[in-house]
Amino acid sequence: MRIASWNVNGLRAVAKKGFADIVKTFEPDILGIQETKLQASQLKPELMLPGYDATFAHAEKKGYSGTAIYSRVPLKRVYTSIEPGEFDAEGRVVVAETADLVFFNVYFPNSGMGPHRLAYKIRFYERLFKQAQSYVDQGMGVLVGGDYNVAHNEIDLKNAKRNEGNPGYMPEERALLDGLAAAGWKDVFRTLYPDKIEYSWWSYRFKARERNIGWRIDYFWASQSVMPRIQDCLIMDQVSGSDHCPVVVDIKD
Repeated sequence: MRIASWNVNGLRAVAKKGFADIVKTFEPDILGIQETKLQASQLKPELMLPGYDATFAHAEKKGYSGTAIYSRVPLKRVYTSIEPGEFDAEGRVVVAETADLVFFNVYFPNSGMGPHRLAYKIRFYERLFKQAQSYVDQGMGVLVGGDYNVAHNEIDLKNAKRNEGNPGYMPEERALLDGLAAAGWKDVFRTLYPDKIEYSWWSYRFKARERNIGWRIDYFWASQSVMPRIQDCLIMDQVSGSDHCPVVVDIKD
């Protein structure tokens, strides 16, 4: 089974670039997308994928945030909330339960709007992974994929020294990922490829993607029981359509 994550930076925008045809190039069984930037009333046929069922979480604010899961495999349950509901207004989560795996598709908050958003981001991380851990405690395998809005270590961004303390590379943000690792969660790509330098996001400015001046901020983190089933994790940097590229994991059924 192939599970993919992709921040599309506007689903209507990527639809104009051939969303369905782009997705065919990497053929996910389950696709989680972030930053849909639309409301329920704006869902159109061209935003669907033939052969897939879709579940959307919309932000209350128009043109902001939003997530979705498309699946062509049977799902036991899909929902769009993390308890106790503080974060639901921004549409940042869709959770899909299969027979033996729980996939959290998440658009983690950006810290770039001041201390209050950094505090919000920290609370979001803590609450999201508390909910994810509750499945692990029940013996379920869990995969948390999405745009984490954090580069973890120097290897994960082109100009680490220059970005020290900037949003997306603040010590407080990096410590969130340190905490996940300490709790036993695994960064799938980095576990498989400890020294590989690849990026998943590039600024639209200064021809950053063309020059490969990027950040790795799109991840899959897995519970320990899932790792033996992981066959590969690929950063699909040849796939265009957004300032992010898809990341995929291939998992033994």
